[in-house]
Amino acid sequence: MAAAAAPGALGALQASRTRLAAACCAPLGPRWRLPGSFTGPQVGWAIWVRGSMPAVWGATLWRGYSSELKTEDELRVRYLEEENRGIVVLGINRAYAKNSFSKNLVKMLSKAVDALKSDKKVRTVIVRSEVPGIFCAGADLKERVKMNSSEVGPFVSKIRAVINEIANLPVPTIAAIDGLALGGGLELALACDIRVAASSAKMGLVETKLAIIPGGGGTQRLPRAIGMSLAKELIFSARVLDGQEAKAVGLISHVLEQNQEGDAAYRKALDLAREFLPQGPVAMRVAKLAINQGMETIPTKDRLEGLLAFKEKRSPRYKGE
Repeated sequence: MAAAAAPGALGALQASRTRLAAACCAPLGPRWRLPGSFTGPQVGWAIWVRGSMPAVWGATLWRGYSSELKTEDELRVRYLEEENRGIVVLGINRAYAKNSFSKNLVKMLSKAVDALKSDKKVRTVIVRSEVPGIFCAGADLKERVKMNSSEVGPFVSKIRAVINEIANLPVPTIAAIDGLALGGGLELALACDIRVAASSAKMGLVETKLAIIPGGGGTQRLPRAIGMSLAKELIFSARVLDGQEAKAVGLISHVLEQNQEGDAAYRKALDLAREFLPQGPVAMRVAKLAINQGMETIPTKDRLEGLLAFKEKRSPRYKGE
């Protein structure tokens, strides 16, 4: 009898799942609040549902922070809709670890960026935190201390690689710094084209306090942003700046007083992204490429000859190569 009843029970369960999935995919209305999220413009809710539904149905249903979801929910990728179509938000969500880089988070970021770089519908990417008061605290040192010596090097290389992947995205990128951005967290922000921050945010490359140096490109990108001398001063001292100080030295483009929701920088980033949307998408990509390449020294043979001639105190012999 139990065997005979099983197909009917299975059918009822499948029907229940179908009804629940349909309910999940219903529009949420003009103003809504997702678990652990903010009230604001409508996003692609189908993506949220896929990221929020637990793998095992039952008592844990809709517990957005259940153990089944912890790793999958560390990065929330949101494709905004309606008037914000074309804007993609990468939301870091590791509250229990101050949004620090774990192996899993780095893997998820890499996968997300890989999808974004070939998606022609993407016009601007915003990198933000979904944890109040934190942007990213750098590498997860608690996880790193458990690694053996042979694992540390590859892990640091993966962090550097994913930060470089973000820097190389063909569309404009904006870092919304609404909280603490230290070490690799600031390096992540430096990889973005534009940085905006709340006045209460704290940011700095503090690695020298740990007897190491920035390993995610900060030693190159910080000097380009604020000049070599000041960058050296900040790295040598491991100094931490607030939003106003960061704006004063040119580290960020805009500074905002923090709002009650704790997302002032994100809201400004969204405003900037909306300004970019009407522009020609191909022109935006080419403009970014031209600006980035123009900031790099062209590695010509004549350049090397000029440096060698200066060293040898002779006239250079240029060949137009």
